[in-house]
Amino acid sequence: MYTLGEFIIENRDKFLYSTEALLRLFSSIKLASKSINKEINKAGLTEEIIGSSGFTNIQGEPQQKLDHFAHRAFIESFKSRNVVCGIASEESKDFIVIKGEKENIFQNKYVVLIDPLDGSSNIDVNIPIGTIFSVYIRKTPIQMELTIEDFLQKGNKQILAGYIIYGSSTILVYTTGNGVHGFTLDPSVGTFYLSHPNLHFPKREKIYSINEGNYARFPEGIRNYIRYCQEKRRPYPYTARYIGSLVGDFHRNMIQGGIYIYPKTVHFPCGKLRLLYECNPIAFLTEQAGGKASDGKKRILDIKPINLHQRTPFICGPVEMVSKLEEFIKNEK
Repeated sequence: MYTLGEFIIENRDKFLYSTEALLRLFSSIKLASKSINKEINKAGLTEEIIGSSGFTNIQGEPQQKLDHFAHRAFIESFKSRNVVCGIASEESKDFIVIKGEKENIFQNKYVVLIDPLDGSSNIDVNIPIGTIFSVYIRKTPIQMELTIEDFLQKGNKQILAGYIIYGSSTILVYTTGNGVHGFTLDPSVGTFYLSHPNLHFPKREKIYSINEGNYARFPEGIRNYIRYCQEKRRPYPYTARYIGSLVGDFHRNMIQGGIYIYPKTVHFPCGKLRLLYECNPIAFLTEQAGGKASDGKKRILDIKPINLHQRTPFICGPVEMVSKLEEFIKNEK
């Protein structure tokens, strides 16, 4: 059984960039994720890690104590490995610059965008939560100051994307543009082992995931599609499944076959999910798993970002299901 490191080395010919840098990137991700996993597993035993921190993030949302812990864990881990030159986190207003060790210059070429803890409000009730990450090659020359344009790149420029899901087991899933692979953490030895090679949406589609509590606030096309899902009978009916954690819902749908929908609403006319930290990396994984990711009208990975915390409607899943929903949106009155 391959470890994550062994798998990367074995498949180094399929990665266009430095395998050594990829190993160091994953070393940072693994270190932080194992630290977070440890805290999650003792969340029910201590009040120090669960509940609200009393602060809000840049989007004005209540920040959980574990959000802050995860944010710091990833920042410090990336800094210690000397492999990235900049980090943008959902929990920070601005991007964070990391200078290299040699003469204090910007010697590294990778930038990371990360949602340190997706679905953290679910930690109190023991529902799966996760980390989402995305990696690009900087646009500015090496040794030059980073600019916002290094981070505001289209999703189709990603060289690596993935997530860690903290649930009944801890699984790291990633793609470098050559398929999607999952690795499960063996906590007894602290090593990730290949457990889900070549993940792909199954041919049978059976799940739709959306917060139907917002039904009255959805656009007409979304409401019509929900009714279509509810009434579908042949060749097999659909079933509703919704966790409220993007990582949890997407992971289940990719394995079991289903569509994830977070549309715009009356209260969030631009959508609620973040393009750079959530939608782009999940869209990259979706396409590599044989699916489709859209804002309802156009491909997510072709959207040009205009700010770090930009929101967008988000739909991802099997091609046929997403295309069907796009038809309903197109036919809105």
